[in-house]
Amino acid sequence: MGNRNVNTTLQGALILSVAAFIAKLLSAVYRVPFQNMVGNTGFYVYQQVYPLYGIGMTFALSGLPVFISKLIAEAPDLPTQQAVARQVYHWVWALALVMFGGLMLGASAIARGMGDVQLAPLIQMVAWMFLLMPELSVGRGYHQGRFQMLPTARSQVVEQLVRVVVILIAAGWATTHDWSVYRMGTWALSGGTVAAVAALLVLPRWRQRDVSPGGHRRIPHLGRRLLIEGGTLCLLTAMMVLLQLIDSFTVKNGLVAGGMSDLAAKSLKGVYDRAQPLVQLGLVVAVAFATSLLPALSEAEHQQHPKTFKRLTTTMMRIALVIASAATAGLISLMPWIDHLLFGNTAGVGMLGVYMLSIILATLIQTYNSVLQSQNSYRLTVVALMAGLLVKCIGNHWAVVNFGAGGASWLTVLSLAAMFAVIWYGSAVELRLGIWSRDFIRKLAGCTILMVAGVRVTVVLMDYWWPVFTAGRLAAGLGLLIAIPVGVAIFFSLALSWQLLTVREWLAIPHAETVLRLWQKLSQHGGK
Repeated sequence: MGNRNVNTTLQGALILSVAAFIAKLLSAVYRVPFQNMVGNTGFYVYQQVYPLYGIGMTFALSGLPVFISKLIAEAPDLPTQQAVARQVYHWVWALALVMFGGLMLGASAIARGMGDVQLAPLIQMVAWMFLLMPELSVGRGYHQGRFQMLPTARSQVVEQLVRVVVILIAAGWATTHDWSVYRMGTWALSGGTVAAVAALLVLPRWRQRDVSPGGHRRIPHLGRRLLIEGGTLCLLTAMMVLLQLIDSFTVKNGLVAGGMSDLAAKSLKGVYDRAQPLVQLGLVVAVAFATSLLPALSEAEHQQHPKTFKRLTTTMMRIALVIASAATAGLISLMPWIDHLLFGNTAGVGMLGVYMLSIILATLIQTYNSVLQSQNSYRLTVVALMAGLLVKCIGNHWAVVNFGAGGASWLTVLSLAAMFAVIWYGSAVELRLGIWSRDFIRKLAGCTILMVAGVRVTVVLMDYWWPVFTAGRLAAGLGLLIAIPVGVAIFFSLALSWQLLTVREWLAIPHAETVLRLWQKLSQHGGK
């Protein structure tokens, strides 16, 4: 019976991981065609208000459902599970009404704080999504807590698909019918509410009419746990969105305070926001690979196997740092071509490159957070998050006024560095010592530097022999099709040759076994 429960948990975790990966991928990818259709100013309008939606999505999609599923799983029987779900539902409704009312009534004040009063209708449009949050978060959490992962996975993917379709339709319609960017943004943000309705339609009902009288009893301290544990999970999940929210209040205002015209500041903020899909893609890949070990880690902690827990933690951390470092270095070295291919020009290459450094830090923070969550430890990561947000709040406006939008990129990196420093120095000794040896760091640095050098040489040679590659977007795409495989081949061939990771650590990465076999054959062939 125990083995079956473990297998069910692992299969469920895999299903949810795949669904989350698809949802995050869709959320990152749609921004590229959207920006191409609406331009920098249209993208600015959408991105100014998006963090408010992102917070609501965190509550409904990931943060609250995970916490609620934990409460449901702890309940001993169906009547108690129903009682927990009903009580949580009432608490979440109270939260939803407060957020809905706050956004509806405070839309004008929030828009003024962002430096653009025309954003008020967009903020009010986002508010409607919060009224669907209770049903979505409790429904998903209830089914997850009963180890029924498919309903949650299906609703996540449907929600993101519908939202992306609505956003792109709104952008296309606005472009062909000469709408203002604010009207376009309002309709694009309506996609969040439409998508939430679609997700509810495919999510089975969690209430049961034939529940015994015990299903209506009160569970003590549930509101307190929802506030502390559930709120903590939501805040940590929304880490990058909260940093973006601070940018919404400070970047455009800071640019204007620094002497830029209002229209130019909006356009440059739109260029600055190009970093979001690129960072999100880097995070999706790195965190997905690293946290594929999370179910096994939680099981090791539950079974009280400290050696296994330490080994899995070390493996997660090393894989996270390796993939995030490779992704970050690759994006920075190829940023001019990536920017040109995706967005049609090379505006803001410098500040976008700086922003890519956040991939490494955010990946490590999220991976550490996953490890601490498996130990039911929340306080340290909350302190770290507050420290990072404080750094961003205090310094962002000053940095933008004095250094332009690039200052906001540096403050994002510094904020994440502050978060990671707090987590690192506050963690238990076993979560710090032995994770990354000097030899490991030296090898990783060597692989990264040589990969960047190889990519740059490839770029220079292509530019010398085939100048057409610098001519247009298609040419930039063809250049990337050559440069990216070169970079990947250099990095991983060096990593394998220098034994950057152990064989066991390589095998923890999905589908790495095929690569190792191919490498072994090539090595044997080369040695003859």
